[in-house]
Amino acid sequence: MHAVNTEKEKQRVGEQATALIENDMLIGLGTGSTVYYFLRKLGEKVREGLQVMGVATSRQTQTLAESFGIPLVDFNAVNELDLTVDGADEANYQLQAIKGGGGALLSEKLVASRSKRVVWIMDATKLVRQLGNVALPVEVIPFGYAHTMGLLQKEGWEPVLRQDKGSIYTTDHGHYILDVPMNGIHDPHALSVWLHLLPGVVEHGLFLDFADTMYVADGDQVVVMHSHAK
Repeated sequence: MHAVNTEKEKQRVGEQATALIENDMLIGLGTGSTVYYFLRKLGEKVREGLQVMGVATSRQTQTLAESFGIPLVDFNAVNELDLTVDGADEANYQLQAIKGGGGALLSEKLVASRSKRVVWIMDATKLVRQLGNVALPVEVIPFGYAHTMGLLQKEGWEPVLRQDKGSIYTTDHGHYILDVPMNGIHDPHALSVWLHLLPGVVEHGLFLDFADTMYVADGDQVVVMHSHAK
């Protein structure tokens, strides 16, 4: 029963977030199960006459956007996006998030970094007091990935090489992902800096100081939260 409710929450928050979209906006289109409902509703509004352009953060999102009739533009052809709407694997009350469960963290972070505004949309099960209840995705280059795993293991972590139907999972950009169980992250900013300095690491799933607004579906209501840092 809970799974059904969660799905309804995802639909509610995804559809409500489309109220943020105005004519002639350039929008970053996130990736994931909650974003699906945002894209579907946005497609309806486009068919009703809303004029927007989107930048897809994954092949999956590109396929969905095209199927829903949302016009897309190459990320390299734009300077700055008006708004990015994306999901999160978990986020805290300061709107700091862990993302990358869908494997699109590199594109998602690039797009978010070039957006005037970033909005997370999610159901209430993803809201946490402290980050690190879910494994942290770390995107690495295939060459020497075992050595990168070893560096993480030296710190006491137990990274798991992501698999897909019996084979190593490969991102849209041809990289591997190490999922690192954290059991709570006490200093996300320090961990972010440390991970970026590791040889072989392309990107990681800590999305810090990106979002200024978060829509959280909780039962029949959607709670809107704002970052005090913005």
